[in-house]
Amino acid sequence: MITVSNRIPVHPDHSEAFEKRFQERLGLVDKMDGFIAYRLLRPTKEDQPYVVLTFWESEEKFRAWTSSDEFREQHKKERTLGPEAFTGPVQLEVHEIAQESGATLS
Repeated sequence: MITVSNRIPVHPDHSEAFEKRFQERLGLVDKMDGFIAYRLLRPTKEDQPYVVLTFWESEEKFRAWTSSDEFREQHKKERTLGPEAFTGPVQLEVHEIAQESGATLS
């Protein structure tokens, strides 16, 4: 299993619109092959980014989703916020889960 985290620095004035964009497409990725779970993490300090965290069976399944028509459709609205909504570049990170404890996602 892997996690994919997109660290997105959002200007505080645009936080509500940013969260609304994700709320509007909530559940759309759920039907994708290999998808396990999604979390949107809100920063607790202004200098921290939002984190969009997804869990996938494998990196191959995640990459297949990013090449899909569904991905392109779901990400069309990203351009509607405008560059002033973001305070820096998005950082994508992919990690393989090496250990876990507590609630399992698989």
